[in-house]
Amino acid sequence: MARLTVAATAPFGADVLDRLAETNEVALVLTRPDKPRGRGRTVQATPAKQVAERLGIPVLQPERLTEDVEIPTDTVVVAAYGLLIPESLLARALWLNVHPSLLPRWRGAAPVERALMAGDTRTGVTVHRTTKDLDAGPIAAQEAFELDDGVDAGVVFARAAEVAARLVDGVLPSPRFTPQPDDGVTYAEKITAADRELDLTQPARANVNVVRALSPHIGARATIDGRRLLVWKARDDDGVFVPLEVQPEGGRRMPYDAYLRGLR
Repeated sequence: MARLTVAATAPFGADVLDRLAETNEVALVLTRPDKPRGRGRTVQATPAKQVAERLGIPVLQPERLTEDVEIPTDTVVVAAYGLLIPESLLARALWLNVHPSLLPRWRGAAPVERALMAGDTRTGVTVHRTTKDLDAGPIAAQEAFELDDGVDAGVVFARAAEVAARLVDGVLPSPRFTPQPDDGVTYAEKITAADRELDLTQPARANVNVVRALSPHIGARATIDGRRLLVWKARDDDGVFVPLEVQPEGGRRMPYDAYLRGLR
């Protein structure tokens, strides 16, 4: 059992934290400050903070990391944290970043979403040493898995969290690192509003891949028969884009058939 600090914010990081706490002593959770969320814009704890509070782990929420931040362990595991880590802190501990892609492919903010949008048939998890360069540190462990045709981002994140915790546990007793290759570098830019818009003049498979990439956490947008919808599930039916689960503006999620019945 190792003694760790975990730096995490988003749901993926919270899942990794939860799993690591089963096999290690987590002395501190670093997470981003609470902020307003949802329709009511009420201030809510980050997903990682919610897990930490449930497990009774101390939490620190700096607006930004500085050399004054006290790290109580020799190892820090970073998973979907979202703040820049200064070199002064990187020098004071071993920082291991958990990244849900097969680095050097899909460095950056949205590796799962970009892999699905691109139609990748496999992805995985990389554990690497955190350095000043984005997701470019030497690799300690990596494991691939297949992206089955129907899976969405939620399924991929869950699988990646399970793999990540197992890889980290394997690395901790004796970390060894291999430089990342120079070939095959791609970047997973943050998802924008434009990325969410389906273009129904494009091939059905491309639009289905966008829906998969943005479900169940963000949602793709489309104008269908003149009405704006969020599309949560869809399929490619011999080259035809078929919505399966949608959400009208101001409404709830529902099967597309039920939505059509409600229009009659």
